[in-house]
Amino acid sequence: MDFGVTGKLGGYYLAGQYQKNAAGKSEGVSFAELAAAKAAGQSDVSGMSFKHMWQARFPGAYYHVMDAYKIPQGVWQRYDFPHEKFFSDKVDESVLDWKPSGAEPKLTDASVQSRIDSTLGKKAIVVPSVLEEKMKNDPALAQQVMAKVESFIMKDQATLPPGRIYSCVVVLDENGEIAHAAGSSGGGNISGPTEEEMRQFEAEQAAKKKRREEYARLNEESALKRRLMEQEADERYYKDSMTKKAVSIAAYEAAGILK
Repeated sequence: MDFGVTGKLGGYYLAGQYQKNAAGKSEGVSFAELAAAKAAGQSDVSGMSFKHMWQARFPGAYYHVMDAYKIPQGVWQRYDFPHEKFFSDKVDESVLDWKPSGAEPKLTDASVQSRIDSTLGKKAIVVPSVLEEKMKNDPALAQQVMAKVESFIMKDQATLPPGRIYSCVVVLDENGEIAHAAGSSGGGNISGPTEEEMRQFEAEQAAKKKRREEYARLNEESALKRRLMEQEADERYYKDSMTKKAVSIAAYEAAGILK
């Protein structure tokens, strides 16, 4: 079940959780072509580190080693989460413990749009230290993860109207899967959302919020049922123990053992 937040509004959007493959190609040489070109030379593509692959495919892209996949999905997908912090050479790890301080702003909020604009054209990836170590020891894994990430980015970017400036941050988990992603776009000739697009966007968000609330309610009910069943089992065990103890005492008294 997908409880992520994904919406487009006048060409601007933030994406929630993605765990899917994609296909496509844009801006420069694809990773597959890069690997083929390197293999055709004197050096072996298998010797490329994941960071090298990433920055060779997306020049100027940021690379961070952090356990950002542990950020709760509900926090990550908020419009006021500071995704822009990942588009810098260094990231303060306090972002991993970020907590909202109030109600979530709307996507059209000036502060949200300003932060989105500040990231346009930039890309960043966040890799947990465990995965980075795995990829150092397993070049084939590094190539597989890079191909997956590139495929996702190309497919995501392909959904935009022509002329849009795209940016994204991708967060990997310890197995090389895409745990979180946030994309944004701007520029082009799109002036803004129509009323119909606004209504559709609000309806999508309301439906996803309802699904998240229903999921949380079902989880709470399931936990309550488990607690009640455990309590009933404890009570039955206690009653059975007391009954057996009473029977034993009565038997001993009848036999004259207890006086």
